[in-house]
Amino acid sequence: MAESPPAIVRLVGADADTAVEQLYAAHWRQLVRLSVLLVHDQASAEDVVQDAFVAMHGKWSRLRDPDKALAYLRQAVVNRSRSALRHRVVVERHARNTAHADVVADGPSLVGSRRDAVQQALLQLSDRQREVLVLQHYLDWSETQIADALGISRGAVKAHAHRGRAALRDLLGDWWEDPS
Repeated sequence: MAESPPAIVRLVGADADTAVEQLYAAHWRQLVRLSVLLVHDQASAEDVVQDAFVAMHGKWSRLRDPDKALAYLRQAVVNRSRSALRHRVVVERHARNTAHADVVADGPSLVGSRRDAVQQALLQLSDRQREVLVLQHYLDWSETQIADALGISRGAVKAHAHRGRAALRDLLGDWWEDPS
């Protein structure tokens, strides 16, 4: 089911409360989907997006170009999603280090679905490759949109996408069909 495009938001001259409220109403769902694709957890994604909105509200008066507020939010969501992933790794590492040596971990899931395999393979890519491929193939963003959101050049987007797809082919073997 296709979502209708967000309403045009007029932010120039708006106070922080009004501007953030309008942005929230128009773009919250899209930003949560972006974060879910990066952190693989709905609750964490909602927290990330909420924190990005709170931070923007607090810095609204220092925003030079209010029309770029959505781009600022996207960048904040990507950066905060990265931070959430780094925090998760530290927590998991700490949990492994404190676990008892005699506890046997459960074996791998027998689900074996294609989606699960792709998600696991994506987790083995570099952060930048994963971000580019997720934005490109799951959100259908253009190279320019990805470059703007991640703060990198279009050439870097192309390079990360190419390397990421090559790594997925190596990780997933013969049944991997390159979506590009």
